[in-house]
Amino acid sequence: MKVINVYDQYFAGQCVFSGVERRGVQVMLIATSEEGTVRYEAAVNFFPHRDEEDYAVSSDAYASKELYFSKGRRSKKREAALLESFRPEADALAASLGGVVDWAHPLRDARFG
Repeated sequence: MKVINVYDQYFAGQCVFSGVERRGVQVMLIATSEEGTVRYEAAVNFFPHRDEEDYAVSSDAYASKELYFSKGRRSKKREAALLESFRPEADALAASLGGVVDWAHPLRDARFG
C-alpha cells in the first residue's frame, strides 16, 4: 500500500475536543493506492498549537471522509478536481468535531506530494 499526502497544510483553527482547546488544524488530501485501486480522502486533525513552535499533532481530534475510490491509479486531473472542492469537505469534517478552520490564517505553506 502506498499512501501519499497529495495536499497538506496547517491553519489556525478553533476546536475544543476531549476538554482540550485546539488552536491549530492540519488539513490533508490523502491518496492511497493498492493493487490497482486508488482512494482519496479528505482529513482534518486539530491540535493544541499553544505557541508558534507547537506543532505536536495529536490523533484524537481527527476526522476523515472518503472522496473517491475506484480501480486505476493517481491522476493529476482528478487530484486538481478534488482540490477544487476540498475546502467545503474539510469544513464539514471540522464541524463534525465541533471546530472551524480559519482559511485566512495559514500557519505554514502548503505541501504537495
